[in-house]
Amino acid sequence: MRITWLGHSAFEIVTSEDLHILIDPFITENPSCPCSLEEVRADVICVTHGHQDHFGDTLELARRDGSLVICIHELSKYLGCQGIEALGMNMGGTVEASGVRITMVNSNHSSDLDFLEGMCQPGGSSCGYILELEDGRRIYHSGDTGIFGDMNTVIRDIYRPHLAFLPIGDRFTMGPREAEIAVGWLDVDVVIPMHYNTFPVIEQDPQGFKEDVESSTGATVVVLEPGETYQE
Repeated sequence: MRITWLGHSAFEIVTSEDLHILIDPFITENPSCPCSLEEVRADVICVTHGHQDHFGDTLELARRDGSLVICIHELSKYLGCQGIEALGMNMGGTVEASGVRITMVNSNHSSDLDFLEGMCQPGGSSCGYILELEDGRRIYHSGDTGIFGDMNTVIRDIYRPHLAFLPIGDRFTMGPREAEIAVGWLDVDVVIPMHYNTFPVIEQDPQGFKEDVESSTGATVVVLEPGETYQE
């Protein structure tokens, strides 16, 4: 498994079977993303919600690569109208894509389609994902969210993720303090912070977060620079 952080909440996951999964592919307009669309490939795209800084380049990538897009039902209806193969689902549901099981879980955030010109349109609910890879390892991408009780029960006890991507930017998501508590609740082995330092309003100190989490929990915090890769 190879995980590359593309900045903000965008991740590329390449599995042991060479399946390329992109989550929230905000690339072209992402000031922290070091690569271009031409440098990434998407077999599967998972979108957590309809805000531009998460939906990002989903349309362009899906049209170019023939990607399967996994998302909330309402967003899948919009994508279907654009000629995109979209697999709509909802909270608690699980789908399979080329041997990877993808479960949609709650997040605590808004989700209108704010990338549409003119005004926002309803986009269903925001979500997070549990990805169970071909070798059984489980990754939790929380999406944009504040801390919420399911992290301490449903996500930890039922899905038991090994690795988590959690936002620490504050203002629009939980900040470092709440994310530290979330790490303890989730009882994961590895945490990669996200959704920080893309814009001035969400500037944070990831090294301080790392020190606090590793002193209070058993988790290892992997701080990546945009474009850097973590591999297991």
